[in-house]
Amino acid sequence: MPLRSGARLRSQVCSTEVIVVRPSTADIELCCGGEPMVDIASDVSPGGTPAPGLDTGTQLGKRYTTDDDEGALELLTTKQGDGTLSSGAVPLVVKGAKPLPSSD
Repeated sequence: MPLRSGARLRSQVCSTEVIVVRPSTADIELCCGGEPMVDIASDVSPGGTPAPGLDTGTQLGKRYTTDDDEGALELLTTKQGDGTLSSGAVPLVVKGAKPLPSSD
């Protein structure tokens, strides 16, 4: 699915919801809990569960990104859930804070 900045997506297997902050330049399959993510307005069937190994959960307010420098995807979690965000089968990582410059 082609992603665009500001797109709101939700998981099909848990309560995770995200906003795309920076879309990837490559065409990727964005998943949560092993299932593709869908538009926030889409209906999902209740009772889904994340796949084993992809059930570590997401944290509210954290930014998740691919583990590469070029064409990195960046997502902001607006609702936490039990599924793991992934690009295909590769889990996304929590983006770390940039260190502030020292003030001498």
